Amino acid sequence: MEAQIEKPKGNPVQLTLFILIMLTPIFAFFTEFSWYLVGIAFFTYFIRMFAITGVYHRYFSHNAYKTSRPFQFFLAVLGASAMQKGPLWWAAHHRNHHKYSDTDRDLHSPRHGFWHSHMLWFLKDDHNDWDPKMIKDYTKYPELVWLDKYHWIPPLTYSIILGLISWPVLVWGYGVANFFSGHATWFINSLAHVIGKQRYNTGEDSKNNFFLAIITFGEGWHNNHHHYRHSARMGFYWWEVDITYYVLKLLSFVGLIWDLKPVPERVLEEGLRNDAIAKGKKEFKGLHGEKIKIESIPQFATSATPNH
Repeated sequence: MEAQIEKPKGNPVQLTLFILIMLTPIFAFFTEFSWYLVGIAFFTYFIRMFAITGVYHRYFSHNAYKTSRPFQFFLAVLGASAMQKGPLWWAAHHRNHHKYSDTDRDLHSPRHGFWHSHMLWFLKDDHNDWDPKMIKDYTKYPELVWLDKYHWIPPLTYSIILGLISWPVLVWGYGVANFFSGHATWFINSLAHVIGKQRYNTGEDSKNNFFLAIITFGEGWHNNHHHYRHSARMGFYWWEVDITYYVLKLLSFVGLIWDLKPVPERVLEEGLRNDAIAKGKKEFKGLHGEKIKIESIPQFATSATPNH
């Protein structure tokens, strides 16, 4: 039996700063409303969301594509600007999540409680550290190690730039966007293992959730991801909206990134089969349009990439 995780006490200073920053959207009610400010908030939300989903998650956590060393550092700075700590810290803890998903050693499983999985876990002192062995493919870059240590520099610089433009721009472009992008990504921890449907039997609680996929640019296809986490796309099929993947494809077209890892056909075929079974059908249309009887093919493995 695995040992229970000791839930450490939070740092009062860190918790106070976090609360103050997350409360900054309140000032939006005391600034003159304009669609210009709403547009800035949406644009910065877009940048922050991609910084986490396309950079911290799909690149640093799962190596779903390749890029140059200079652009890698640029992406890391972009990710740090989203105020979710450094790239090495984020990726190491996320790899830990996949290794121990929904067990006692999963630091942010909803089985530990909603608020713990949503955001309280990363506010605790014992979770400030990360295991270098979990992320040794990136600790060889000194610039990334430096950025991870001083991860507060990009968001601070970003907030200063917005503040120099105007106070309303700071409130909407930083405070409002940060509040919604932060909670949206944390909902993947707290809700994507609770609400939704399981297409694949992954041995843990991950779910596919359309609403979460929309607000997190594709991360809501969480059961897909836990079944095959190496792909650059989490919406496995054309009807599963994955904005992050669309941006990655655009970056690949202009040569800034390359070798986006695809979803293997066997995984896609398995998903179509499972969907057909869930609907009570006896056959399904394969990837190339052919009709396949469910009884005519062997049972697929329960998970393409085991979580444990």
